[in-house]
Amino acid sequence: MLDSSVPPGSRDGAGAAGFLMPKDVILTPEGLKELKAKIEHLSTQRRREVAERIKEAREFGDITENSEYDDAKNEQAMLEKQIAELEEKLRSATVIDQRSVSTDAVSVGTTVHVKDQKTDKSVKYKIVGSSEANPSEAKLSNESPVGKALIGKKRGDVVSVPVPRGPARKLKITKIEAG
Repeated sequence: MLDSSVPPGSRDGAGAAGFLMPKDVILTPEGLKELKAKIEHLSTQRRREVAERIKEAREFGDITENSEYDDAKNEQAMLEKQIAELEEKLRSATVIDQRSVSTDAVSVGTTVHVKDQKTDKSVKYKIVGSSEANPSEAKLSNESPVGKALIGKKRGDVVSVPVPRGPARKLKITKIEAG
């Protein structure tokens, strides 16, 4: 059953025209620097490489039946889309001011030390926005299950994190650092 109080086209994060609204992007200063560097790389070096591929493909002759040319043009379109998406992410980004990050409670921009209550294993995670998340570098998104459970908690708190199988993981916060 549809909720008549919600205007059509605005369900599921879609705006009036049916387009998805840009999600809030939270970045640390390092994440901002990495995003700008990636845009710079794609806008300069990658654009030149793709333009060179298109030029070479044109030299093969008739472009109407030239798969090399089609591939290069498709690559160019995907590159331009990726650049536009990254630039939009940059425009809508909120950068965390590391000086204003409090260590009283876990928030985006803090590094949190936790101890697994079952295994006694200690781990440290940096809480970042979803666009910077990289579990292999111990950078957890504030939207991930562990990140969500930790946000707002204080040193000494024990959080319970649901896992796909078995009992929830219990993590005790042992230390909160800025950055």
